[in-house]
Amino acid sequence: MSSENVPTSYSAPIHIGVIGGTGLDTLPGFHKAAVLDIDTPWGKPSSDITVLEHPSPTTGKPIPIAFLARHGIHHQHNPTEIPVRANIAAFRKLGVRCIIAFSAAGSLAEEVKPRDFVVPDQVIDRTKGIRPFTFFEGGFVLHVPFADPFDKRVGDVVRKCGHSLDGEGVVLHDKGTVIVMEGPQFSTRAESNMYRSWGGTVINMSTLPEAKLAAEAEIAYQVILMSTDYDCWHDSGDVSVEMVMGHMRANALNARRFIGSVLDELSKEEHAELVQAKHLAGGREFGISTYPAGRSPETLKKLKWLFEGYFEE
Repeated sequence: MSSENVPTSYSAPIHIGVIGGTGLDTLPGFHKAAVLDIDTPWGKPSSDITVLEHPSPTTGKPIPIAFLARHGIHHQHNPTEIPVRANIAAFRKLGVRCIIAFSAAGSLAEEVKPRDFVVPDQVIDRTKGIRPFTFFEGGFVLHVPFADPFDKRVGDVVRKCGHSLDGEGVVLHDKGTVIVMEGPQFSTRAESNMYRSWGGTVINMSTLPEAKLAAEAEIAYQVILMSTDYDCWHDSGDVSVEMVMGHMRANALNARRFIGSVLDELSKEEHAELVQAKHLAGGREFGISTYPAGRSPETLKKLKWLFEGYFEE
């Protein structure tokens, strides 16, 4: 047991994971069932993984949700430092095949106001190649399709849940392009206007490589973005940490209600195959470009840990 008298192990499979800020580790109708300290071949995740349970809306059986604080419990990891490979690997090892991610974002569109939510369908990568972004490296090449970076089936469930709260303070935009920049500095005014000219809807620093690694790991992934500012292109004032945190705090209840509604829906029996990502299973097993003689034993060992039963000699 942990110091807060919560179990440190959990035996049942966990299919649904949430990645977000520490304010989301407590949700209405959920109770803390375990706190897991997991190690992976890519190191430790950003935080211990909290297992939350609530009764299935259809069967009444407890449904576990794995929660991870992306930036760490004390927000100690800047976007470039997040151990994203360890985060995704730990989730997959637990059985997670469906991830709902949550993040703050700056708005690049007049119609997306601070405190609005966006469920994007596209992404433009403006990170600088200094973040580890693949499991397949060091003597093991495997290319993964990424034309549609977010899972449409999961996204449709998220959109339905968001719109069910339309009259209760949740304003949702069904699609959009998220620009992912390096950080930790915010954009220059010239960059912000350039991203707008590209058709960017919102901008953040953490959706990539998270979505790419989830795709590699055969996990159905959808991010929910909450607008906290107008970046620096707008005449309402340049973005600041105080502005971001102010809107985050003011909208925290709506964020928890939105996430809670999504998890409640995904816990229904009708979504069992979706949260197990049956439509993605096996996608990585036969996509190897590297001939057996050229495969790194060290990398192969890591990948066998991640994909049990794959890549056998």
